[in-house]
Amino acid sequence: MSDPVDNPSVFQTLGDTLEARKNAAADSSYVASLYHKGLNKILEKVGEEATETIIAAKDAEHSGDNSDAIYETADLWFHSLVALAKLGERPEAVVKELERRFGLSGLEEKASRQPK
Repeated sequence: MSDPVDNPSVFQTLGDTLEARKNAAADSSYVASLYHKGLNKILEKVGEEATETIIAAKDAEHSGDNSDAIYETADLWFHSLVALAKLGERPEAVVKELERRFGLSGLEEKASRQPK
């Protein structure tokens, strides 16, 4: 079995699935129902999953069991990708942005950002 992190088709398959759900009936899938509810509902889920991820990570620090933190992080990533798909972006755009940052100091990258 291949390592999913090294398998770019995971992101491509997820992107294809998220795209296909855009035209699906709201009652046909969870993602389709989110799309029909709109971006605000999707972002509400991102916030909820972020909070759950934080709590799970803090619990993991004390318990030594990271399984809930991994599970909640997957939910957070998933809902973030749904939000980006709603905006017309695919998961590969995030991967490309992460790739762009390789070899770039995080401090330098942050300093290079223009104030908004």
